[in-house]
Amino acid sequence: MTTGEGLETTFHLLAQTENEAAAQVLAAALDSPYPDLAERALAVLLKRRSLVGQHEVIRRIHELDDRWRAIIHDHRGTMSQALRDALLSADARWCANSCQAILWFHEYDLMPTLINVLEDDTNPNAPLAAETALKLAELFYDDLAGAHDFQPRRDPQTMLRHLTKTLEESVKRYARHRRMEPVEAFLLLANRDNLTLKQILLDPLNASYLAVIEVLTRSRKPGIIRLLLSYLDDPQTSSAPLTAIAHRDDREFVEPFLRRVGSEPSPAVRRSLARIEHFAWLRPGNPLLDELDEAAQHSTIELLAASGMNRLQAFQTISHLVLHGKPGGRRAAVRALAAFHGIEANQIALKALDDEDPYVQALALAQLRERGIPGAVSLLIERTESPLPVVQQAARESLSEFSFARYLSAFDMLEEQVRRSTGVLVRKIDPQTLPLLREELAAPSRRRRIRGLQMAETMHLAPQVEEDILKLMHDDDHLVRLGAAKALVQCRSLASIEALREAEQDKSAIVREAALQSLEQIGKLLAVAREGGAGGRVQESAY
Repeated sequence: MTTGEGLETTFHLLAQTENEAAAQVLAAALDSPYPDLAERALAVLLKRRSLVGQHEVIRRIHELDDRWRAIIHDHRGTMSQALRDALLSADARWCANSCQAILWFHEYDLMPTLINVLEDDTNPNAPLAAETALKLAELFYDDLAGAHDFQPRRDPQTMLRHLTKTLEESVKRYARHRRMEPVEAFLLLANRDNLTLKQILLDPLNASYLAVIEVLTRSRKPGIIRLLLSYLDDPQTSSAPLTAIAHRDDREFVEPFLRRVGSEPSPAVRRSLARIEHFAWLRPGNPLLDELDEAAQHSTIELLAASGMNRLQAFQTISHLVLHGKPGGRRAAVRALAAFHGIEANQIALKALDDEDPYVQALALAQLRERGIPGAVSLLIERTESPLPVVQQAARESLSEFSFARYLSAFDMLEEQVRRSTGVLVRKIDPQTLPLLREELAAPSRRRRIRGLQMAETMHLAPQVEEDILKLMHDDDHLVRLGAAKALVQCRSLASIEALREAEQDKSAIVREAALQSLEQIGKLLAVAREGGAGGRVQESAY
């Protein structure tokens, strides 16, 4: 028999025998200088499921290389009792190795043992057990949220209830052990409907109350933040969670908090926010507000609108975002600014008119007239000629009373000076002026055609509708021809001059006279233009 065959036979016998002395032999082989021999001994020892052998393996966990770890990992489900024994041991190294393996194997069934150790103030390993319990709860939280492969016999929801109940009982005993780790672990896995948690939050005199509030206020673990944010959806929640929300100022909480608020908070969230009067992270000078992205700054504005925050404090935040926020934040802030009046708010609105974002400009423009800012109409008229379409539109909507339709309906009742000044505004503000004026000039009603010609002259739009006016020089009605001859005084094209010369032969004396006067006026204007070099803009300047 060769040496290899002899070892194979030996290991086979050691694996099959019921004699516990075999475990001692295999444990001694773990320290063999020959790696292959030691690894084979490890595999056989674990296969035997010998408690003595498993103890020896746990004693060496801190020294394992990758190959040993792979072998042990394949047998991790058989070592619970050995891990429990090591955890309860007073030996620091053995206990530390057990805690390491518990986390490595995701041994959630050992949470009660960890709780027993951490609550024993005479056990020197209590702090390590407390730390391990919290880490184990974190592992389970991640496993639930991820793609962890739970064994068929280990239903995750059943395990969640078991772990939560175990931690819940430890929280009830907080006054005795005073350890925060089981409190944090409990909150990591609990939901807001947990009866024990509800009772604690409703009773400030409860021994665990301050510890729970401390964790809700300080912990940056995603599970704790998830729990705290869930209270926003409960309009009947106690004030304690809302107070914790108000006092948090860490980015890890603020950003998911604002995502929960969103761009349009739900009715339940609005009711909860209305009960909060301040937010620690919105204190003046906190750089976090400026560091938030556009969506978060937008949500901040929604938060201010829904909350019970003092209006002066809200105004300070809104003003800051109008001037220093990111584009989405500035837009939301300018909208919110509409609810505030007074000199300071007006000044902020005026500054927003020079914002690089056209939408911010447009939103500020829409507020000018309501604010009663001196010169608001002039500012709006000026912005109707902005190269930015959205700004033009906002200015025109703010001057919506200066529409062609309203001007048309009031035209006959207006004095000449008012007709001209209002006509200038309508021409600039209403983009439908020209097409609507052409409709009047082509109307079947003689009265409408005459009024259209008067409006074209008054608004100084005859050159733009020249073709329409030339057609009316041949109208059957002499009063329409009269109005057309008068309007053509603003047109100095060859076609208009020819039409006026033909009108000097019109069968109506008043049309002939009007044509002659228009030709004389055009001649004077052309002479001035030749002398002054002003060209075709002489009439515009005079107007």
